[in-house]
Parts: sequence; C-alpha cells; structure tokens
Amino acid sequence: MADRKIPDPNPNPETEAFWEATKEGRFLLRYCGDCGKTHWYPRAICPHCFSDNSEWREASGRGVIYTYSVTRRTDPQYAIAYVTLEEGPTMISNIVDCSYDDLRVGQAVQVTFKQSEGGFAVPMFTPAG
Repeated sequence: MADRKIPDPNPNPETEAFWEATKEGRFLLRYCGDCGKTHWYPRAICPHCFSDNSEWREASGRGVIYTYSVTRRTDPQYAIAYVTLEEGPTMISNIVDCSYDDLRVGQAVQVTFKQSEGGFAVPMFTPAG
C-alpha cells in the first residue's frame, strides 16, 4: 500500500465525527437506540427502522472476511474485501500489510488506518494475530 495513492474521503456533516475519530485511531459505528442495530455507512437515520435515535459508538475494529478480490494486473497490487464487523454490519475496504496469497474467506481481520493523499486516516483491515 505504500506506493498506492489513497484518495481523500469526502466528509459531510453526518460523517465528520467519524473522520475526526479516525485521526485518533478510533473506529466508530452508528448504533440505533430504537431497533438496537449497528449500521455502516455512517448516517444519522437508521437504515433498518428509519429512526433518528442513533449515536456514535466505538467499535472493536475486528471482523472476518466475507469475500475478497485481489487485483494483480496493477502495480502495486491490492486487495479489496467485504468485511463483516464483529458488531454486525458488513463494509467494503482494502486488506493491507499481508501476503494476498494467504487471504481466506472467514479469516479474522483487524482495522488499521492508512493515510490518504490529503492526510486523512482511512480505515482498512489487516489479518488479525
């Protein structure tokens, strides 16, 4: 990932707290106080029950690879994956700092943060352990 440019996110009022937390190495998710579900992508309205009774909660940063794809015809190569988070939601992200040949569906991963071109801390995942 060192040679691969990571584009900047485009924060908005709903996601600003998320991006501020990543600067501190914290990974936040939205939790709905009405239906009790955690959701990703960060937004104020719960996508499960449409309640606006949601709040930020610090997430574990742990998950498992649901599926992944390695792009090998580029330089540098990279891997993207759907990661099912310990808290329930599934998100798409990069898998970094590992041998792509060793990746497996169901593999435990842990969040890590990589710097974007403009200095944002972007959450990505690396094999746990």
